Amino acid sequence: MDKSLKNNQSTIVYIQQTARKFLDRETSGGLLLIVATILALVLGNSQWADAYHHYLKDEFLFELSEHFTFGLTIEEWINDGLMAIFFLVAGMELKREILVGELSSFKKASMPLLGALGGMVVPALIFVSFNSGTENINGWGIPMATDIAYSLGIIGLLGKRVPAQLKIFLVALAIADDLGAILVIALFYSNEITWLYLVAGTGIFILLMLCNRFGVKNLFWYILGGVALWYCFLNSGVHPTIAGVLFAITIPVKPKLDSKLMKERTVRNVAELEKADIDTRDPMQDIRQREILKAMKKDTQNSRPPLLKLENALIDFNAFFIIPIFAIANAGVKLDVSFLEVVSGSLGLGILLGLAVGKVLGISLFAFIGERLGIAELHRSLSWRHIIGMGMIAGIGFTMSLFITNLAFADAELVKVSKISILIASLIAALGGIATLLFTKPKNEKP
Repeated sequence: MDKSLKNNQSTIVYIQQTARKFLDRETSGGLLLIVATILALVLGNSQWADAYHHYLKDEFLFELSEHFTFGLTIEEWINDGLMAIFFLVAGMELKREILVGELSSFKKASMPLLGALGGMVVPALIFVSFNSGTENINGWGIPMATDIAYSLGIIGLLGKRVPAQLKIFLVALAIADDLGAILVIALFYSNEITWLYLVAGTGIFILLMLCNRFGVKNLFWYILGGVALWYCFLNSGVHPTIAGVLFAITIPVKPKLDSKLMKERTVRNVAELEKADIDTRDPMQDIRQREILKAMKKDTQNSRPPLLKLENALIDFNAFFIIPIFAIANAGVKLDVSFLEVVSGSLGLGILLGLAVGKVLGISLFAFIGERLGIAELHRSLSWRHIIGMGMIAGIGFTMSLFITNLAFADAELVKVSKISILIASLIAALGGIATLLFTKPKNEKP
């Protein structure tokens, strides 16, 4: 086996372990998200609704000096601050998938990429067909998004009824979908540009890329630069969550200590440990043992790729705090608009059909065309009914759809109708996907 391949094996295994951890956490995080959504709806339709909305508008200030005070409302801290970390994690996931995951080769990536493309284009076209020429047209991006946490949470409820490869397909599709949503936000949902801050942010991004290029591995400097990058984008007119994605691009992949050097140092440290009096004394009694063990621990930390180290540090925070908090802050819409009122208007109908119908239609159709053209291949463990069921579940737009709603509309009534439409569409998509997958047997079983 090639030496360079051997040296990279441990890193690849670590990346794959990170992918599995991500899948498990996102599944359980999706279940927590369901609870958070219910809590938000209860708060938004209870006697505490006014207090709930008033609290989100309270300002939270940082006073660094008498000349510099920085503050945002609680809602802004969540939507512009915490969601920047959400996009940072999404960016790192995308980078990992491109390196060794389901997007690492054309053969692996073609099917989920085509599905993601169809799942964005068809819903947007459906929305535009209902809202062209109206004041609602700015919401065309709302039905394009897939909520990866919610989708995996629903799939997780089905257990072994869902082939493992379908979950991987959904993750790859949702990550590609996130990339599309990021581009849509950056290009179409940013405000008037303040060039001074944008140039400063670009300069910080270039500086971080140079740090990566010249071998800086200490995450402290990247995090410090990432915070400055976020602040510049917050004031630039480009949505600050884009800073999270740019930050992810700059984080180093190669560890401080490669596998070959790690092996050499480990062998040397083990030899030194064998010379110590390990039979009669423990590390508490022997300072030499403590020094060797400390060196081995440091080497182990330095052998971990910085990208994966930061991703692992943030996965739980993202899945179990950021996304549920976002749901609590944004899903608490007052349900005083009936289903008939939603579907009788072009805005609600465009979102509803875009998510509940457009997603599954676009994903399935583009994936099918890709296979027929020979540029994509359906995994042998999956049937087209699996893809249709998964495509329905991908119609759960929720987090990203709510996020784009806040960017698309300033009118409170349009925001309310949009959010109710997203909730209804996501419920229909979830129920349709569950029903389809429950009655879809694995390919190795007879009907």
